[in-house]
Amino acid sequence: MNIEEINLKVLEKSKIIDDILSEVGKVIVGQEYMIRRMLIGLLSNGHILLEGVPGLAKTLAVSTLASTIKADFKRIQFTPDLLPADLVGTLIYNQKSGEFTPKKGPLFANFVLADEINRAPAKVQSALLESMQEKQVTIGDTSYKLPEPFLVMATQNPIEQEGTYPLPEAQVDRFMLKLQVKYPTREEEKVILNRMIRDDKIQVSPIITPDQIIAMRELVKDIYMEPKIQEYILDLVFATREPEKFRNLKDLKNLIDCGASPRATIALARAAKANAFLEHRGYVTPDDIKTVGKDILRHRIILTYEAEAEQIDQEVIVTKLFDEIEVP
Repeated sequence: MNIEEINLKVLEKSKIIDDILSEVGKVIVGQEYMIRRMLIGLLSNGHILLEGVPGLAKTLAVSTLASTIKADFKRIQFTPDLLPADLVGTLIYNQKSGEFTPKKGPLFANFVLADEINRAPAKVQSALLESMQEKQVTIGDTSYKLPEPFLVMATQNPIEQEGTYPLPEAQVDRFMLKLQVKYPTREEEKVILNRMIRDDKIQVSPIITPDQIIAMRELVKDIYMEPKIQEYILDLVFATREPEKFRNLKDLKNLIDCGASPRATIALARAAKANAFLEHRGYVTPDDIKTVGKDILRHRIILTYEAEAEQIDQEVIVTKLFDEIEVP
């Protein structure tokens, strides 16, 4: 397909995105940033890590989005006593037949909300992350494919770190996007206040099927990306690894211990295409990269002790990258 054909097809197929946003908006006030990033993860087959203080509608947003899709949704509350079998399932002995039969766990769903993922120990986190990467789980000697689409949205609380098990950097890297969910504005909170005083149950209608999502994913892959945009992505990623080779970024060399992995390069390209689809475009612009860039890079940069001593975080470094790297 040429660019004109892709553009026309995207214009036609992406109209349903506005319907999804409208349906989710019946329940969720504001938080457009979070909802749009969830859709980007859904369209680009990438898992999402949501970070924010309690009460910001993270769980409600995930369950509401799942309600707009005719798909299975499961919520798992992660706790210190959780076991891997509580996620993937286990073998149950049948006394009548004398055989073990598999009992599948809550991971066998299209949408899985892993609430407070850093509350569970490492082996439980590993069981979840394995399913994210391989799209299958093993119970006994048999491997079972997970349903398509399969999307994990994990939340973690940035406060109250006592008794938690922080995700290692290598495991955090498996999440395509890390979102920092903010408080609503005063006007949005007033709407929330008036809506929640009544506590009316708002019904969300399913308007899209899993098969439609899979078809949209295939279309997103075809969205055109110029070689100049690809070079821009490479500049951003390599600036996290070799900042001394870029003008005005030499001072970052002593602040970055480990830069972004090739997984970040792939994620930037996929997420930019998904964002173009949300904007009803069949081609990627530099603004698409800027829109999703911080969410993809912020959790893939490991800081030095010097940066921590100077209270410089990943957000500062990623912001500087986008300020200094030349836009095509």
